[in-house]
Amino acid sequence: MSSHDDPELIAPRADEQLSLKRLEPYLRERLPIADGEFLLRQFRGGHANLTYLLRFGDTEYVLRRPPLGPIAPGSHDMQREFRVLSKLHRHFSLAPECHLYCDDETILGAPFQVMERRHGIVIRNRLPPLAADGPALRRRIGEMMVSVLADLHGVDREAAGLADLGHPQGFVERQLQGWSKRWQAAAHEENAEMAKLIAWLERRQPTTRHVSILHNDYKLDNMLVDAQDPAIAVAVLDWDMCTSGDALMDLGYLLNQWVEPGDDPAWIEWAAMPTWQPGFASREEIVEQYCKCSGFDVDDIQWYYAFSVMKFAVIIQQIYIRYRRGQTMDERFAHYDQRAASFVSKGCRIAEI
Repeated sequence: MSSHDDPELIAPRADEQLSLKRLEPYLRERLPIADGEFLLRQFRGGHANLTYLLRFGDTEYVLRRPPLGPIAPGSHDMQREFRVLSKLHRHFSLAPECHLYCDDETILGAPFQVMERRHGIVIRNRLPPLAADGPALRRRIGEMMVSVLADLHGVDREAAGLADLGHPQGFVERQLQGWSKRWQAAAHEENAEMAKLIAWLERRQPTTRHVSILHNDYKLDNMLVDAQDPAIAVAVLDWDMCTSGDALMDLGYLLNQWVEPGDDPAWIEWAAMPTWQPGFASREEIVEQYCKCSGFDVDDIQWYYAFSVMKFAVIIQQIYIRYRRGQTMDERFAHYDQRAASFVSKGCRIAEI
């Protein structure tokens, strides 16, 4: 498939154009291969970072930059993504190699990084036709996701040159405090349920038992899978929030996306993964699989699940407030306040409060 007929690619959106006057010569001087005709397209997916295809002749790269407008501290960090991917690809084969980081904002108006392009398909809330009628294949897709996560958590941080990535000591406490503050900064009105959920999380805060490299946004649509066999992973994407910390944070975040047939219809409607379809394992089963693959203790997983729902509500609210303040014109975000409120309610149900 060529770049011209790839359904994931579009012409850059009107308010997300890149100025090529300085970008193209900058890239030609610094990328490993940058000969031939230059083509720029935008990947249609994603709700935060802006992602573009760069093509020089037959050589393709992916450029990522933060979203438009102010961003929350610690998020959309292109330098962090570059640092991680320039090393991790040698120890975790599903991490793409990063070639370039630029903090000169005169080039694009924001920091950006450029990495290798890998070819595969992205599965969002609908399965590709190949998997539409195959419960056995869907089972394999789910098991692959859990296995890949356990493999990532098994990477030796010191051997990968990432021992100083993040601050694992006190990680859970800082995460809870930080995301609570982010909610206050992004909230456009009071939410009593969120106050109740945060109080519950503070009372039940667990002790970290297993420190690992965390992806921090691990879900199916942040992966590329093989077009012919979607149960084979091609790449794990979106590493800008990667850090070191409590391994169960990633598992809890995955549970938030992992919906089941009997779940609230709103959870299913807004999930990023089609795991409610026949064949996929239950949340209980994936926790058991992760425990078996990683060897980690998962006794406190309910807390991580509830926390990750709260965190996701904050992320959605941050996107919405940018739209409300006119910092992005993307109409996809117009009703994200309702989505954020729904996830707050979900967190309360998980915590049984």
